[in-house]
Amino acid sequence: MNWAAKFSEGLPYSAFLDRYASPDQRRRWDDFYQCVALDAAQKELIGSFTRQMRVIVMAGTWCGDCVNQCPMFEHFSQACPLIDIRYFDRDANADLQNEMSICGGARVPSVVFLSEDYHVCGRYGDRTLSKYRSLVGAGAACSTGIAIGDDLTRSVMRDWLDEFERIQWMLRTSSRLRQLHGD
Repeated sequence: MNWAAKFSEGLPYSAFLDRYASPDQRRRWDDFYQCVALDAAQKELIGSFTRQMRVIVMAGTWCGDCVNQCPMFEHFSQACPLIDIRYFDRDANADLQNEMSICGGARVPSVVFLSEDYHVCGRYGDRTLSKYRSLVGAGAACSTGIAIGDDLTRSVMRDWLDEFERIQWMLRTSSRLRQLHGD
C-alpha cells in the first residue's frame, strides 16, 4: 500500500461527514461530539506532542462504534495540530478494507498510524479494551454501539488517547526521526 498516496485521498472529519452521512447520521455524530471533551490533563498531554502524526481512519457514518469513537479523534486533532487525520468510508475503499481488516473482516473504525514520512507505526481498532471488557462483562455477544455510559465513554477515550500517546512516544524516540530532526 502506498500510504502517502492513500492519505492524500482521505477527507478531514467534517468533509467526511458532509460526503457520507445522512442528516440523521450527522446529527448522531454531532451530538456525540458535543457529549465528549478532553479534560485539562489530556489537553496538556496532547499539547506536548512534538512529532507530526498522520492517521488514517476507516469508518462508516452508519456505524455505532464509529459514532462513539471518531468524534474523540476530532477532539485530539483539535488539541494538537500535529495530529493530521484523514477519514475513509469503508464501503467506498475496497483497498483499505483488505489492508486494514481485523479478525478477517472489514471492521470499523480501524486506524493506521503513520509517521510524518508515511511509515506505518501502528494499527488499532475496532473497539478498545474497555469496550470489549464491558461487552464481555455484560454477557453481550454484539452491541449496536449506539449509546454508551459516561464511565465507559471516559474509559474508551482514555484507551484511544493511550494509543495516540504510545505512537507519539514511538515517533519521539525513533532514532531515524531523531536524526532527521537533529534531536
